[in-house]
Amino acid sequence: MPDNLYDILERRGFIAQSTDAGLKDRLNLPCTAYCGFDPTADSLHVGSLVPIMGLAHLQRCGHKPLVLVGGATALVGDPSGKTEARKMLSRADVNANAKAIAAQIGRLVTFDDSKTGAKLVNNADWLGSLNWIEMLREVGPHFSVNRMLTMDSVKGRMESGGITFLEFNYMVMQAYDFLHLHKTEGCTLQFGGQDQWGNIVMGIELGRRLANAELAGLTFPLVTRSDGGKFGKSEKGNVWLDPARTPPYDFYQFWRNTADADVRRFLGFFTFLNMSDVDNLTEAGGSSLNYAKEVLAYEATALIHGTAAADQAQDSARKAFGVAHDATGDAIP
Repeated sequence: MPDNLYDILERRGFIAQSTDAGLKDRLNLPCTAYCGFDPTADSLHVGSLVPIMGLAHLQRCGHKPLVLVGGATALVGDPSGKTEARKMLSRADVNANAKAIAAQIGRLVTFDDSKTGAKLVNNADWLGSLNWIEMLREVGPHFSVNRMLTMDSVKGRMESGGITFLEFNYMVMQAYDFLHLHKTEGCTLQFGGQDQWGNIVMGIELGRRLANAELAGLTFPLVTRSDGGKFGKSEKGNVWLDPARTPPYDFYQFWRNTADADVRRFLGFFTFLNMSDVDNLTEAGGSSLNYAKEVLAYEATALIHGTAAADQAQDSARKAFGVAHDATGDAIP
């Protein structure tokens, strides 16, 4: 096995919470893990890069990623982090969005038939065919409404005006996803954003009660800028992974304009550079951080749009704004 995944994620700042004190030891052996993405738009934005990079590190460490596209859960809507219900989408919209974002994830995660090859799954394939009464009888007795009301994803909505019964079912559906993937794919680990903690815990408990499964969860921090602003926002709005929505040059400039205080953290999240190299880039501080920002912008753009687009964006930026200098004070070649 390559380096331990837990050590790598911890070193790079990815770990917010973990349900299993022994997860690091368990990751010394190959495992199958999944992370879900709800296709609520035809493109992901840069906020989704944290879980995507987490899956990429997972694969690089010899584990198998499952990329779950929420074709069914997107029809319900995740209340996590929302102050009001999401706009209802048609099945056609959800299916088209799912296809588009799967292609975007495929830029960083390799889908093939190897032992560590990622597999794309869509929860519409199993949730869509379930009989409602049968599902209620199977999983309903294992969910406490009182406990569900204490979960942040639900409590936040209750405090801001209430939650619909439709959205209240989202937690049950996500928990069932984990159970299903354990039974069909041998999945034992779920990744998610920090706001998904309650949903992940419910899935772990459902797996334990119905399949005697030893499941685990790991959440990533919700990235914010050091000034308190929302990560992934620019003056023009969301920064998207789709070049038709956010051109590669604008994408590059978003990273190039990173605040000094965020450079090291973002290099850890959004590049594959060794952290020792990241420290060398950022430890001098001062004007040399401009070079580190160029490295961040180039590496992030190359990951999403390819090296040719990154080269062009970097060249255009240098012509417009001048050449940055590295940590020794020398001009970048």
